[in-house]
Amino acid sequence: MAATHTTAAAFARDHVTDPPIRIRGSAAMRLAPDGARARLVAHDHGVLSTVHATRGVDSVPCVYAVDDEDFVGIPVDRVKPKSSSRLQRERNLAADPRATLLVEQWDPQDWARLWWVRAELWWEADPPTGRERALAALLASRYPQYRDEPFARVLVLRVVGWSGWVATPDAGADAIDQGRE
Repeated sequence: MAATHTTAAAFARDHVTDPPIRIRGSAAMRLAPDGARARLVAHDHGVLSTVHATRGVDSVPCVYAVDDEDFVGIPVDRVKPKSSSRLQRERNLAADPRATLLVEQWDPQDWARLWWVRAELWWEADPPTGRERALAALLASRYPQYRDEPFARVLVLRVVGWSGWVATPDAGADAIDQGRE
């Protein structure tokens, strides 16, 4: 594995964007950062990937909230049973603060509706004052199960990069419009 980046700025600076992907002879449609962000904000769950020291990528499904400054809150709740008070994703982030949140839309009947978004994240071990609390409130407003804020804590991660792909320009637009209502 490559050397761990020591700062979010170094991670963003060193990130290389892949060349355009071709699918069956037609150009794939990359999402601009604002389009990727809109889809992520409108979506209700994703897959969080962190780096485990020995087995590599460690992915788990999650819910999340994104604030106006592109901080992402991932809850560690007291609602679902846990095998430990400190989750593996937290131990992974303590060793390597890089993470990825992936959201996607899959429609097996209509591939014109396919899209995915990847938010490259940096874990904030000591988040700005009030950030964890504000993200907890966003999570509580977004998910009825969290109305009473049953959080042991909220992991705070900052978006340091966006990427995404969309099969057609309007794929996922309905979800974005519903997210704005």
